[in-house]
Amino acid sequence: MPLKLFDNILKLQGFEINRARKEFDNLVSNGNVGLQNRKESIVKHHLTNNHFYNSLVVNKEVLWKDLPVLSKRNLQQALHERLSKSYTVKNIFKGKTSGSSGHPFTYGKNKYAHAMTWAAFHHAYEHHGINLNTSLQARFYGIPLSGKGKYLELIKDFVSYRKRFPIFNMNDAVLESFLNKFKKNKFEYLNGYTSSIVLLAKYCEQKNTVLKDICPTLKICIVTSEMLFLDDRLLLEKWLGIPVINEYGASEVGLIAMQNTQGNFEVNQQNLYVEVVDNDNQPVPDGTVGRILVTDLYNLAHPMVRYEIGDLGSLETLENGTRILKDLQGRTSDIAILPSGKIVPGLTFYYVTKTVIKEDIDILEFVVIQKKSDAFEIQYVSKSEINTSVKESIQNAMDEYLEPGLSLKFTRLEVLDRSKRGKLKQFMSEV
Repeated sequence: MPLKLFDNILKLQGFEINRARKEFDNLVSNGNVGLQNRKESIVKHHLTNNHFYNSLVVNKEVLWKDLPVLSKRNLQQALHERLSKSYTVKNIFKGKTSGSSGHPFTYGKNKYAHAMTWAAFHHAYEHHGINLNTSLQARFYGIPLSGKGKYLELIKDFVSYRKRFPIFNMNDAVLESFLNKFKKNKFEYLNGYTSSIVLLAKYCEQKNTVLKDICPTLKICIVTSEMLFLDDRLLLEKWLGIPVINEYGASEVGLIAMQNTQGNFEVNQQNLYVEVVDNDNQPVPDGTVGRILVTDLYNLAHPMVRYEIGDLGSLETLENGTRILKDLQGRTSDIAILPSGKIVPGLTFYYVTKTVIKEDIDILEFVVIQKKSDAFEIQYVSKSEINTSVKESIQNAMDEYLEPGLSLKFTRLEVLDRSKRGKLKQFMSEV
C-alpha cells in the first residue's frame, strides 16, 4: 500500500488536503477563534455571488437568526442554477444525497471545501488512533451489485484502504465468510451501518467468538447513519471486543459530530456551524431539543447556510467551549400521529418494542411501520416466529407508554427491506 495513497489521490484531483489539514488543525488549536467572522463571510459571499441564495434573502441586512432555513425541497432543482459565480458543474466536487429523507438532490462543493471535509474526518479519526491513509477498514455498507457504480465503489475502496463487506444478504454462510476475512486481514477498524454490524456481533455471540480474538489488530468500531441503542452498543462492545464510536454526518456537509474518547458527541466546529432551532427557526437554549441546522463555512460554490439536516437534537456547551450534541432523536419527518391526536417521534415505537424483544435473542432485527393512525406492523427477521407471550408484552408496552387501542401486526421475513445503500430505517410511516 503506497504511503498516503488516499491523500495523494485527493491532491491529484485538485483537492488541497495538506493545506486543509493544516488550517483545520490551526482552528482546533486556536479554539475556533473567528467563527463569527466566518459566518458573516460565507453569507456575504453567497448574497453577492449566488443568485439562488440572494433571491431567498429579502432583507440583505438581516441578522443571522432571521436568515432563511434551507430545506431539502429548496435544493431539488438543477444544480447549475444553485452555483455561485465562477463555479460550474465541471470545476466543483459533485455528490448526491441518499434520499433516505424522501428528498434526494445533487449538491456541489468547491474543491477546498471538500478538502476541509476530509480534514475533519482525518482529525476525528486520528483522535481514536486511526490513520485514513494506512489503517485498514472493514466497511459495512451497501454497494451496487453490477455495472459502473460497482466498479467505482471498488476503486474508492482501494484508494481509501478499505475492504467492503456487502450487507444486503447476511445469512449464516455469509457471516461465516466475514469471520474468515477478519482472520486473514489486519483490520484496524470497522465502519458502517449500525444494524449490519449488530448482525455480525450477534453471529459472534452465536459462535461464542470475540472478533478481536481472531483479528487482534482491531482498535475501534465506528457506526454511522442509523440510531445506536444502548443495548446494541453493549452487544457490540462485548462481542467485537473493542470500543464503539458513534459518528453523525451527512454526505452534503460531511462530519457533523463524533464521539470523543470521553464518550461525548463532539460537534465539528471548525468547517461547520451547527445550531438547534425551534419551529420559528429561532435558536433555542442549550439543552432544548429542536431541529438541527448546519452551515458549511467553506462551501463557496453552493450555499449550505442554515441547512436543515432533517434531525432533532439538542446542544450543550462545555467550559472549554466544546459543543456537545445531545438527545439525537432521528428524522423530524419520522413522527407518528396517534388517534388521540398525540404526536410522538416514530422511534418511540422502536424503543418500546426493543425493550421487550431484547429478551428474545432469536430476533435478529426488526422495523416498525405505521400503516394507519391506529395500526402498526412489526416486520422482523428471526429463526422462528415470535411467541404469543412476547407479542402480548409488546402490546401491553404500547398500551402503557403510548396509548391504548393501537393494533399490531407481526410479519416475519427472511430479509428486511433496506435502501439502495443498505441503510435500515427503523421506523416508517405510511400515513
